[in-house]
Amino acid sequence: MIKLDIDRGQILEIMDSVVKKTLQMDLTWDWPCGVAYHGIAFAAECAGNDEWFRMLQAKVDELISLGLPHWTVNTCAMGHCLISLYQHTGDEKYLDIAKSKAAYLTNDALRFSDRVLQHTVSVNNDFPEQAWADTLMMAGFFLLRLGVLLKDRDMINDALHQYARHIDFLQDPSTGLWYHGWNNLTGDHMSGFYWARANAWAAYTMSMVHRVLPEAYLYPEFMDVQGSLREQLSALKTLQTENGLWHTIVNDPESYEELSASCGIAAAMLESGNPLHTRYAALSLKGILDNITPDGRVLNVSGGTAVMRDLDGYRNISRRWTQGWGQGLALCFLAEALKAGE
Repeated sequence: MIKLDIDRGQILEIMDSVVKKTLQMDLTWDWPCGVAYHGIAFAAECAGNDEWFRMLQAKVDELISLGLPHWTVNTCAMGHCLISLYQHTGDEKYLDIAKSKAAYLTNDALRFSDRVLQHTVSVNNDFPEQAWADTLMMAGFFLLRLGVLLKDRDMINDALHQYARHIDFLQDPSTGLWYHGWNNLTGDHMSGFYWARANAWAAYTMSMVHRVLPEAYLYPEFMDVQGSLREQLSALKTLQTENGLWHTIVNDPESYEELSASCGIAAAMLESGNPLHTRYAALSLKGILDNITPDGRVLNVSGGTAVMRDLDGYRNISRRWTQGWGQGLALCFLAEALKAGE
């Protein structure tokens, strides 16, 4: 277990500003909103803040009233806040929509090879037979949470299967680091870089399996999740910058330090609880707080990123704007820091 020396009042004040700034953003029913609202729900749960839940519920209800989109892997990211709102309010409408997302993923979503979910961002077949680390956050982790809630063993097994197969496709066994994507048609990792946010999606979602899944040790694929995460974090800690952050290509010192990835990786360290990671998590806390403005904007978050063609493609992604995923992952990290300071 990791213990951090924090100013609890300061962390709560910063979380409040990030939550309120996030809810002011014009986020619609897609993955940026899904990650942002997951962060708010997780923060509200860890802080015991009913006001944040009420504000989140009002925003989600507004989006529901405007009509729901076609489901894709990315739009399924909104399932996280639906599960949390159902657990907090008991309102079945949130659970019903979450179930419809799971039905899509189970029965209709594009899959390839050994029933691996293809990453989808629209109703078109944009990335044929491609596995992206992003899918673990948007779909795999969601299926796990809902499967546990519903006590649906098939759904749990499918979720763990997605973790295990994404490990097979995306983790480099020689380094422990994760690639951004895999193209099953060409049999390669495309440009083949260790993109930081891909590593964050992997690390954060793998760290949450033990938290979410009762008696996780009884599932054989959980051992792969634990082993993968252990090797990944042991590699990532050596690539942390002196500012407590990670470069957008984690092993490329010429690429910029990126906040959403740094939040996700540091949150995974805290959730995993290895005391050997204490000093890395503490350094991350300082670096991350230095990049949150008084009005709750998380700075230096890279824009939406496809699997780019070359290194410059990643180096030149804009980090000028406030992004939902940056807000959400920052809240996940701050919530973990709050727990570590108890």
